[in-house]
Amino acid sequence: MDRCVVLVDAGYLLGAAASLLAGEPARPRITVDHATLIQGLRERAELETERPLLRIYWFDGAPDRVPQPEHRRLRVMPRVTVRLGALTRSDGRWAQKGVDAAMHAELTGLARNRACSDVVLVTGDGDLLPGLMDAKEHGVAIHLWAVQAADGDFNQSEDLVAEADERRVLDRAWITRAVRVRDHTAPGGAPAPITRPEIAAILAAPLPETAAGGSAGSSGDRTPARNGTRPAAASGDPATRPAAAPHGPAEPAAAPGKGVPTPKDLADLGRPGAPADCRPPAASATLRWSSDRGWVDRGTTVTEPPETSGLPMLAQLTTAEQRWADREEDITTVSGDPFEVGQVFARRWTERSDRQHLQQLSAEYPRIPHRIDGELLRYAARFGLLAHKDDQIDEHDRYAIRAGFWREIDSRTPAAPAPAKD
Repeated sequence: MDRCVVLVDAGYLLGAAASLLAGEPARPRITVDHATLIQGLRERAELETERPLLRIYWFDGAPDRVPQPEHRRLRVMPRVTVRLGALTRSDGRWAQKGVDAAMHAELTGLARNRACSDVVLVTGDGDLLPGLMDAKEHGVAIHLWAVQAADGDFNQSEDLVAEADERRVLDRAWITRAVRVRDHTAPGGAPAPITRPEIAAILAAPLPETAAGGSAGSSGDRTPARNGTRPAAASGDPATRPAAAPHGPAEPAAAPGKGVPTPKDLADLGRPGAPADCRPPAASATLRWSSDRGWVDRGTTVTEPPETSGLPMLAQLTTAEQRWADREEDITTVSGDPFEVGQVFARRWTERSDRQHLQQLSAEYPRIPHRIDGELLRYAARFGLLAHKDDQIDEHDRYAIRAGFWREIDSRTPAAPAPAKD
């Protein structure tokens, strides 16, 4: 068949692009406009092979082969097929597993089935050499593309270069059409998290009082704590240490590694069977809930009121037809950005609920009722928003998901009527 196919090793393409533009092969150092990149690959492949494009295969690694947001965007683009290998961590470094084997199988399968006449390979791995030679024996022309190397380094297998029929280089000018270096990086070279105005207040909010009787900062100097870090108490200056309580039992110290006590911690400390010296005064058991407006006191009540616990979950409001349409939208439209995920969930909930339920939910700001919050996070997990370490959603992503949820709820909550003038 007189058609061309492009096989892209994303680890090579984006790693080499990061080396060229940022000086190190760390993909988090760059941002990629995938739509522009795919369009550029298609146009160049059709121009150089003089054949219409059949398909672009994008090979990449992902933790547990769960598609990440970028993979979700790619796989719904026209003429793009995503193939995922495993992404494993060893000795502090991430490594792809199964990507080379998948590329080899796809290359040889296309050649043996005579699905195309020309194959463009964007890779530098010599492990693909047997597949390349097999494809050539079936009459397929091999076009090998390299990314311009930083500082003159050679970033492709010499055997692969020798066996290719044609070789081209994607230079800096071509790469920078779709790839940019991140503007700001955190100390140590790690990329700074991309913050939104809607959640900036969450990350900069002062931490609530600790369970050790002191506070993260004095009442007159509440320095914002960023990225979940708590300012260290000054131990050398007695004036800066929290004073001991003159009367009554001291509040229990927080458990190692824990800062603010959770609702469960407070409930356990106040249970009737707990020793008297382990029960803090009721007035000190204050729960604070994080939101895009900072910390908000919600009182000492741990259990939800009946009117809130009775709010319907999205699954209860969704018909079978809507469930199918939701899944279609998730696959083809929703990119998986945490803030967007929260907005999509809230939009569906508000559109299928009634005004009374919406008003009840809005009054609970910034605390999402437990059942609805759990459903929201389970929905977000579909989009690969899980930290590979412990299969939990990253704290920053949870803030963004909930901030998106409340932003959508706020935009759909009817404004209170203005008071009548005399």
